[in-house]
Amino acid sequence: MRPTHRRLTSRSTSGEVFVRLSYVFLVAAGASALFCASPARADDPTFFDQAIAWFNPDAAQKEAPVADAVPYDVSFEVTGDGDARSAVTQASNLETLRRAPPSGAAGLVRRALADNDRIVAALFSQGYYGGHLKITVAGRPPDAPDVFAAVDAARKAGPVPVVVRVETGPRFTFGEVRILDAATRKPLPSPPTLRSLNLLTGEPARSTAVIAAEGRIVARLRDEAHPFAKITAKDVVADHATRTLNVTFLVAPGPVATFGPFTVSGAQSLPPNFVPERIDIRPGEPFSPDRLERLRRRLLTYEIIGSVRFIEADRLNARGELPIEVQIGERKPRYVGFSANYSNTDGSTANAFWGHRNLFGGGETLRLDAQASWFGEKSDAVPDADPFGYKASATFMKPGIFTPNDDLVAQASVLREVTNAYVREAVTFLGGVRHRFNDYMSLQVGLDLEASKVEDSDGWRDYPIAGVPFDFNFDNTDSLLDPSRGVRASATVEPFAYFGGDGAGPVLMKASISTYKALDEDNRFILAGKVAAGSIFGAQYENAPPQRLFYVGGGGTLRGYEYQAASPRNAQGIIVGGLSFFTASAEARIRITDTIGIVPFFDLGAAFASDVPDFSNLQYSYGIGLRYYTAIGPIRLDLAFPGDAQVAGTNYGLYVSLGQSF
Repeated sequence: MRPTHRRLTSRSTSGEVFVRLSYVFLVAAGASALFCASPARADDPTFFDQAIAWFNPDAAQKEAPVADAVPYDVSFEVTGDGDARSAVTQASNLETLRRAPPSGAAGLVRRALADNDRIVAALFSQGYYGGHLKITVAGRPPDAPDVFAAVDAARKAGPVPVVVRVETGPRFTFGEVRILDAATRKPLPSPPTLRSLNLLTGEPARSTAVIAAEGRIVARLRDEAHPFAKITAKDVVADHATRTLNVTFLVAPGPVATFGPFTVSGAQSLPPNFVPERIDIRPGEPFSPDRLERLRRRLLTYEIIGSVRFIEADRLNARGELPIEVQIGERKPRYVGFSANYSNTDGSTANAFWGHRNLFGGGETLRLDAQASWFGEKSDAVPDADPFGYKASATFMKPGIFTPNDDLVAQASVLREVTNAYVREAVTFLGGVRHRFNDYMSLQVGLDLEASKVEDSDGWRDYPIAGVPFDFNFDNTDSLLDPSRGVRASATVEPFAYFGGDGAGPVLMKASISTYKALDEDNRFILAGKVAAGSIFGAQYENAPPQRLFYVGGGGTLRGYEYQAASPRNAQGIIVGGLSFFTASAEARIRITDTIGIVPFFDLGAAFASDVPDFSNLQYSYGIGLRYYTAIGPIRLDLAFPGDAQVAGTNYGLYVSLGQSF
């Protein structure tokens, strides 16, 4: 939170301009009111006291008693617009801390005096600039000379009465809004639109919108290569004759700049050239906050790097360039962890892992995983199979194998997998080189090897597999776990030298694309959609390895259906997989509060016996999800219902995980 001193003036009906109030805005994330700073006293409640009183009012009473505590009763009389009552009570410390009596008469009077500015700021935050506020303590104004004596006399009869009377007056709307160059007093060229600033004429003139607009104006100028842009002043005039708020921003854009030299600090265990080699912004390029953000996100993909901070110089160098220092914070090299996943249709897994983020001192990573799984029911193909599975794997990555944009990646696994269609025991290896073209696109070329023994309804068979996968990825979204805008796409083409009984020749092709669109600037309403499809060409259906066929059904493809349920079946009704598939999903991600959201969704899809999707027997599901948003990402709880419960094998599906469904 950052205090910003601003003066609000008010214009009378005769045209005279006078100072109404000087106040300090303190904008708190997630709060609807603006708070006024006041000098701290030794006996004032701390932030943690206020938090305890807010979330658990009874806890304040269980703390050690305050010396010379003065209990009080507070009442609110709000006339005018009833919508303002909530903002008034939430801004009031008299209300929030009513169960934590202050110390002595002076403590109660200080609390009442501080509430005056807090409540006025709360009214401003809702667009009420012509209201009246009167607070009395024991029947006296808190600044009255005899208020202390009145409090001492009243406390003898019980809790001291405190009354807050508020007359909101009319709600003001935005009138004229100007964005001027501070030096010339002329309109700023190509300013942000009033719609983008939420300052449209006729809309409620909330002071919070005025404060937020400052940041948006500066951000717009920085996007246009003005790194030193700032708001030098703003004139906010409440016109009581027209009940409008007129706002003038005085802006100093500063010079247009280009990127200058980058210096790096804080990288202690990495080689000195590790970070500089990965900074692809060259001196002379136009300054862009977006380019810095993309660089930050890319550096954070290296696990040893825990934080990236850019410190911009306070002036341009002789060439008109902006020097920037990159401050790196490293994470601890070793880590251990545990994760679990539950679904009533897909089975459950538990995974323990150990990892090293800088194995040989060059940013290499190694992670060892030990996973246990439980299928949860008998396999249709192998009814007498043990439902427990396992997977032990080692994953290694070495950055900069050829150039700073080329990474060596490899994973080796030993596993046992239980599904409705088959039971597999296998040793696998997948490795290759991943090349990054830019911040959005990468291509990985690798080697895919598998030696497996698979049991299905026809018995046990061995499947040697060798392929050369080409994996393309594109991602320009703004978040890994909770994207609000952008596109995420992937595609795989894998020709096989060995593909079970088919030998050489088959080619696997699959692709998916997801898109995200926020409908508001606060990302409270997000539409998300995903489409995926795949085919295997050149394979004989009866010779193809069951584990490499396509299956649809379950939390990753078609919620509300049992795992693999929307897939081809044999004459006995046992799932056998398909040579192609198609799926689609749509979600509306709606935040109800800052931490709680709901997600209505619709899924569609099926796998097909043909090598090209024929869209026969498409299945669908629908449902509602609950999201709890945390600092690391949303916790997902989805409840899905199938369109055809007989095909789905269940009446509903329940899914719990970290992150959005896609």
